[in-house]
Amino acid sequence: MIEELLPDPVVTVEAYGNDEHAGAALYPEEEAVVAKAVEKRRREFAVVRSCARRAMEKLGVPPQPVLPGERGAPGWPAGLVGSMTHCDGYGAAALVRAADLASLGIDAEPHRTLPEGVLPAVALPAEADRLRRLAGDHPDVHWDRLLFSAKESVYKAWFPLTGKWLDFTEADIDVFADPGERHSGGLRARLLVPGPLVGGRRIDVFEGRWTVQRGLVATSVTVPHT
Repeated sequence: MIEELLPDPVVTVEAYGNDEHAGAALYPEEEAVVAKAVEKRRREFAVVRSCARRAMEKLGVPPQPVLPGERGAPGWPAGLVGSMTHCDGYGAAALVRAADLASLGIDAEPHRTLPEGVLPAVALPAEADRLRRLAGDHPDVHWDRLLFSAKESVYKAWFPLTGKWLDFTEADIDVFADPGERHSGGLRARLLVPGPLVGGRRIDVFEGRWTVQRGLVATSVTVPHT
């Protein structure tokens, strides 16, 4: 699923339900991070890191620990950039050589309506208006959840480039369906704060993709080198 949303240089590994990643072992350094966590958190932490290590192997990089750094951002081996995501019954990692992309972000969420009160906290008025129009055209897509996921992907691509927090209201995201499609499309995020510098050029817009499959909504954002 995630692979469909990303360009060719990116490698992905996914885990659905109780597949072979479910019993994944952790490195001692990783064990220390989740030593006091509840079982669900430990399981998700392990599964998504198993995905990440499989992705490293695809790129010819020896598997190694993936430790959370500032604000929980994963620390990748030198020369790689990547992103991870997990929700109930699903986990995924996407990695690429730093020479091929400046940054990327992925996110997956259950395809259902956001809890009451969440959308007003994350959506700008213009975004909410666009979601209402999309819901009229494609009522089988939970556009509120899609927007939330897109904002998560934008943040995951933003943070490694800036080391700064990005509020939900600091990016105006337009999501749209592919022509003739109901369950896939693109997204365009206009940053409302100064964007990151990539190759000496300021980036004010992030672009990505989305899909709805298997009871999930997934989004991606990629930031190319300028």
